Amino acid sequence: MAYDALTGSLWLEYAPGPPRPALDGAVETEVAVVGGGIAGICTAWELARAGHSVVLLEADRIATGVTGHTTAKLSALHGQVYAEVKKVHGARGARLYAHSQQLAVERVAEVSEELGIDCDLERLPAYTWTEDPGRTDELRAEADAALEAGLPASYVTETSLPFPVAGAVRLESQAQFHPRKYLLGLAAHMERLGARIYERTRVTRLKEGSPCELTTERGHTIVAQYVVVATHYPVFDRSLLFTRLEPKRELVVAGPIAADRDPGGVFLTSEGGTRSVRTAPSGREGTRTLIVTGEQFPPGTTEEGEVGERYARLERWARERFGEVEFSHRWAAQDNSTTDRVPYVGRLHAGTRHVFVATGFAGWGMSSGVMAGSLLAARIRGREPAWTSLYDPVRLHPTRDVPAMLKLQAHVAKHFVGDRTPGAYVDSVDEVGPGQGAVVRVGGRLLAVHRDEAGALHAVSARCTHLGCVVHFNDEETSWECPCHGSRFAVDGRVVEGPATRPLERTRVDDGEGRQAEDGGR
Repeated sequence: MAYDALTGSLWLEYAPGPPRPALDGAVETEVAVVGGGIAGICTAWELARAGHSVVLLEADRIATGVTGHTTAKLSALHGQVYAEVKKVHGARGARLYAHSQQLAVERVAEVSEELGIDCDLERLPAYTWTEDPGRTDELRAEADAALEAGLPASYVTETSLPFPVAGAVRLESQAQFHPRKYLLGLAAHMERLGARIYERTRVTRLKEGSPCELTTERGHTIVAQYVVVATHYPVFDRSLLFTRLEPKRELVVAGPIAADRDPGGVFLTSEGGTRSVRTAPSGREGTRTLIVTGEQFPPGTTEEGEVGERYARLERWARERFGEVEFSHRWAAQDNSTTDRVPYVGRLHAGTRHVFVATGFAGWGMSSGVMAGSLLAARIRGREPAWTSLYDPVRLHPTRDVPAMLKLQAHVAKHFVGDRTPGAYVDSVDEVGPGQGAVVRVGGRLLAVHRDEAGALHAVSARCTHLGCVVHFNDEETSWECPCHGSRFAVDGRVVEGPATRPLERTRVDDGEGRQAEDGGR
């Protein structure tokens, strides 16, 4: 199927309403929240509801980034997390994780009803399944761990999927919803409460203190007693969280199926590069929209054509199990995992009492983002929920974290050094064909060069502005990606996704026919 006929995220089709203004001057507030995804909006809303002065700052439009590209499963069943959390944090840690995550599921249901937000919320069971008989003992252990943690989990051998499974963990009373409808409802409500939201406002500098001071890329300042960094991957990282965060991209395809083929649940397996399944209302009588996610890979590590092949593989898998589906949407999501599988939500570093962070949701940002909003709002208000220490970013478990950190940094070092060696780049822009991108050595400098379908060149520095790794081209998404920490850039160098806050430097190259071409072919 020709992908150029497909659209992006299903959720982004929902009208965002009028844009909020960009910040155009200095402001003061009690709390400044940086990042307009689910964690940032939920934090800001909880604080505004409690009567605090709040400013929310978003580099693009709110609820369009990672949150706008989620599959929006709202569940406390996070794959096989409970056996792992119990091993690292003990039985009490697993209970706190389960309780805090299930509270987040219930929070969305309660708030959407209270505020009258029609966000397509549906209560359904969640499943983690396997088709491999050799893995059923793992899932039995996970079901036992989740049950011990206080969740109504059970081990089953049948599901409502239209194909047999070897075994599965089933958890009742979970949910799925439309994330943008929910978050835009929260945003409108907190504005009515007096909160201020600024879009197209990228924050590039943080000066800690009492008060703190933020600076935007246009030089405007925000003075705040408290700062919350909710930018998915922290753009300010005084505690070196990048040494403990592993970014992954994951592909999504969606298309209509007959309503009687809806499996009626939310499903996940780690097999085959991960497969996640749910449906959503289609707006057409007699049909539902099937959403299938999978094919995980680190950003910046794919070869030419590989991402397209992964999309095709995901479609084949879905058709083999759900029958013929004409897929109408495709998109990609990105998330970060911590070394112990528990998100980092709390103080940015041990020496601060005024700056907080939320990150490391490992693909479960809907429940973890809502949980983070409640937890951070409580901490800023001087309260400490029972699960505060479980999620505290300052925590470090030597036997678990140190080996994982070393492994992550070995991956970073491999790319930092290896991507600068001969063979990792080409020697002439003549080797970059229409629609292609490559790192080219020009005059001793590595440039990221893309030639569009019209033949015009787009040239920028190949060094990521976060920590200097060499970016790679994603031909399916027409973007430059950093393999070290997941920053993503448009072909003109603009930041698409952090932790980078500064664009790739634009430059000029010869287009191969004696003409000098700058970004955009000018």
